[in-house]
Amino acid sequence: MAEVEFERRLERLFADAPAFSDSEPFAARVERRLDRGWATRRVLIGVAGVVGGVIGASQLVMSNFAEDLQSAAEGPARLLSAGVSQVAAESDWMNALSGAGNVVWLAAGLAGLAVAFVITRMIEEI
Repeated sequence: MAEVEFERRLERLFADAPAFSDSEPFAARVERRLDRGWATRRVLIGVAGVVGGVIGASQLVMSNFAEDLQSAAEGPARLLSAGVSQVAAESDWMNALSGAGNVVWLAAGLAGLAVAFVITRMIEEI
């Protein structure tokens, strides 16, 4: 019985923290240090991002990436267009799909938006 009373009194004592005379200047000093740290981190992350972007862009330019991508995409694109034209010539379902295609893209966009909302909600909860 005495332990319960002691624990309640102890909890009340810890809940009521004493006020110090220098609490406001101390809090202001801590906030300034935290703000300075975040500003420095933001600048360093920004500089690292710019440097990484410049290095990545220069690597892409120097490796003739655009030309390689274009030459690699020509074969499959030609094959795909031939297949689609053959299917479109054989059936009429492509005409029906053209109107429904917009609905499919709208549903996909709304699903993506819902996923984005769920992710932001989860981040807020964490």
